[in-house]
Amino acid sequence: MSDQHTHQNFETRAIHAGNTADPLTGAVVPPIYQVSTYKQDGVGGLRGGYEYSRSANPTRTALEENLAALEGGRRGLAFASGLAAEDCLLRTLLVPGDHVVIPNDAYGGTFRLFAKVVARWGVEWSVADTSDPAAVRDALTDRTKAIWVETPSNPLLGITDIAALADVARTAGVRLVVDNTFASPYLQQPLALGADVVVHSLTKYMGGHSDVVGGALVTADETLGEELAYHQNAMGAVAGPFDSWIVLRGIKTLAVRMDRHSENATRVAEMLQQHPKVTQVLYPGLPEHPGHEVAAKQMRSFGGMISFRVEGGEEAAVEVCNRAKLFTLGESLGGVESLIEHPGRMTHASVAGSLLEVPADLVRLSVGIENVDDLLEDLRQALG
Repeated sequence: MSDQHTHQNFETRAIHAGNTADPLTGAVVPPIYQVSTYKQDGVGGLRGGYEYSRSANPTRTALEENLAALEGGRRGLAFASGLAAEDCLLRTLLVPGDHVVIPNDAYGGTFRLFAKVVARWGVEWSVADTSDPAAVRDALTDRTKAIWVETPSNPLLGITDIAALADVARTAGVRLVVDNTFASPYLQQPLALGADVVVHSLTKYMGGHSDVVGGALVTADETLGEELAYHQNAMGAVAGPFDSWIVLRGIKTLAVRMDRHSENATRVAEMLQQHPKVTQVLYPGLPEHPGHEVAAKQMRSFGGMISFRVEGGEEAAVEVCNRAKLFTLGESLGGVESLIEHPGRMTHASVAGSLLEVPADLVRLSVGIENVDDLLEDLRQALG
């Protein structure tokens, strides 16, 4: 992170970090350098360090500087997807024979990466309730190299005390990885709480408009950042220049969007809590949520994601999804438009039969920034 942005407030960093005016034209928005290779001034004479866009691209550099500034890290790296970022991180940190503790509630794609891909080259994993530091401590072995956390988690909105797990990780000499996708850096700063690496799906709140796929890693440690950058180049799943530009554009409004997402979600959660056909509401902003106090301590507000369970089981949950009109039935999250889905059949089908299997009567909402009264009306009619 550039020192000039260290003492700026978040909203200022979101707009200005990495967004230096173009030296050729003065354009206030970094150009899209849709280019693969760069003219060298003699053999090895690189202009600004650019030779080939897999290794570095000026538009991607702007995004990576911005990401580092927003998370308070020393190095940010942008990838073609969130899973590409996770894959690079795992292959940087781990070798065959190593072990990772993963949460008992996590994105289905992350679980699939561990269970079906990483496990094939000899990395072991075990599951723990990351909201319980003692349970995580008990899951560690002499081969553990990392603890993996999502907070809030997907799709059950569990909360992990990042600072408490950072102490566990530090004592054990392992890395703490925090997927910060649901919160975004506006709501939560894992590195400041002791995490070693932050993971993002840039597709979600960072892009914010359901029009780009991307991923990111941010680290506070310069040496680890260099190791990750080496593997990013060696493996090649980098963010393209246009995608980088789209994410940069989305980030400029991240703060104002997250405020609205959080406000709307609070209203929706309170309505669902009173609805006779809803048996449970999972939202960390509710005082009854078991992680509410920790979330209030480590988050600016509680975000736009809600899950809830309904009377009537799986078929009733599916019908709620099908009857929604303003809430679009679709996977993903974090866009300005509201989405609804059935995790068991959609985003989390890959965890069926595992320790991470989600309840069949669960519905997940990504609450957008529309007028909240319209959202409430749509959910009431969907619930019947």
